[in-house]
Amino acid sequence: MTATPLFCAESARRDYAEGLASRFALPLLSRRPDTGYWLELGPQRLELVTTGKHGAVYAEFVEGAARHRREQGGGRGQPVAKAVGLKGAKDLPHIVDATAGLGRDSFVLASLGCQVTMVERSPVAAALLFDALERAARAADTAAIAARMQLVHANSADWLLQLPPEQRPDVVFVDPMFPDTDKKSAAAKKDMQAFQQVIGDDMDSARLLEAAITAARVRVVVKRPRLGAPIEGSKPSAVLDGKSTRFDLYIIKALRPHGDSQ
Repeated sequence: MTATPLFCAESARRDYAEGLASRFALPLLSRRPDTGYWLELGPQRLELVTTGKHGAVYAEFVEGAARHRREQGGGRGQPVAKAVGLKGAKDLPHIVDATAGLGRDSFVLASLGCQVTMVERSPVAAALLFDALERAARAADTAAIAARMQLVHANSADWLLQLPPEQRPDVVFVDPMFPDTDKKSAAAKKDMQAFQQVIGDDMDSARLLEAAITAARVRVVVKRPRLGAPIEGSKPSAVLDGKSTRFDLYIIKALRPHGDSQ
């Protein structure tokens, strides 16, 4: 796949743009493209844009939906919080979000006090996450949350399998991107079509699931559409159903009853 380029639309931020291009191996353009998809750095934030068809896509931890969930999201009663085991937990888990995407679930879990490592292999998504974290670190309301979030640009399965024992997370969270066959759902997420077009689908999810089960100390949580098929391989130990999504839980003690889950 051709690398997605970066265009700096704000001359005062040229140094920052060059840093992003270097860190994530993004071709840096001197002029805005006429076609295709590209990352554009403006005065406020980094966005994934294209000509005409879709709205801009960006990661956001300070305003909008992130702010609403931070202030009124329901705390540990939220489905994702229940799925990773926060309800009633005395010690908050260290979580690896192995398919970080735009970081929405990672941010919710970090806002509830968890240490979250976001792993993202796409240079485009990783750059958007990096920019969102930079903005969140500068905002008074989110600086402490951003400090609990770490970004790793890597292939998650490879990265999980090389973790030394003392760095293994308690929970690995996986939300794979699959082809969207639901026409209603696709129409409702037009702003995300550009993101999926550039990022691509996670066609190696079975390998990622097994790597997650190998690395996790306590559980692996897979987020799926409510009626979607589970990932091939190990069978879920339990399932938490929601209105539009569900969480397949893989409890390590049940999967490795005689193995080392510590």
